[in-house]
Amino acid sequence: MRLATIRRHASSPAETATFAAVVRDGGAAELTGFSDVGAFLAAPEDARAAALDAAAAPGSGRHDAASADFATLVPNPSKVFCIGLNYRNHIAETGNDVPRFPTVFTKFAQSLTGALDEIEVPAEDHRIDWEGELAIVVGAPGRRIAEEDAHRHIAGYAVSNDVSMRGWQSRTTEWTQGKCWEAASPVGPYLVTPDEFTEGARITTRVNGEVVQEDSTADLVFPPAALVAYLSTMVTLLPGDLILTGTPAGVALGRRDAEGRRPWLGRGDVLETEIEGLGTQRNVFV
Repeated sequence: MRLATIRRHASSPAETATFAAVVRDGGAAELTGFSDVGAFLAAPEDARAAALDAAAAPGSGRHDAASADFATLVPNPSKVFCIGLNYRNHIAETGNDVPRFPTVFTKFAQSLTGALDEIEVPAEDHRIDWEGELAIVVGAPGRRIAEEDAHRHIAGYAVSNDVSMRGWQSRTTEWTQGKCWEAASPVGPYLVTPDEFTEGARITTRVNGEVVQEDSTADLVFPPAALVAYLSTMVTLLPGDLILTGTPAGVALGRRDAEGRRPWLGRGDVLETEIEGLGTQRNVFV
């Protein structure tokens, strides 16, 4: 099953709202009563089942998925955890050692944006980097979750990109200030349930059509179940919480041209992030 959060446009931008939808057969059927995927996941099981039944009924509100305006998948998660240094080849290109424990930092709800939204180039930092990532979406609450039980708490997976402002990130040894910029981290377009996703899927990032990252999500040092167990030790995970699981090698930070310059993202660049089975993001920098 695929779920999405879609914008419903009105006569003025101030009146724009969102709705949760189930996407199938090229259409997006509204999940009546739910403004977004996070709200749907937080609802009681019987309410979710009723909404899915209604969405499958003839005459239910349907939209063309190909032309949908996708909002960020979960607009108001209680937590956005991010994991750094979680692919061995990326660890190698940064010159770090393989960590004993997950490297954790955070974003905020305001850091998120839609899968097809434009991303602003900030005046304060020109060192903008791409980091294609697999995102975990929490579906059931839990604290101190055992790794073997983690699958019971995962609602699904999504495409994400931890767009990073490297200038600000490198100001200190703590990374958050380069990672949490407003409306800079796309998540979506879809939540895909675990039964329709293989963790060994290909993850690909393209800049202006050129492949810059390509790997398998099976190569994570700390896989999804381990991350759910680790993070839930610290704090209760709630429906709609997001875990961005890290990026493979190929980031701009690890590249230099013949003149020693790094290919930072800038105005007009097109960033595409794709994970096999989960869909593709396309974000233009403005």
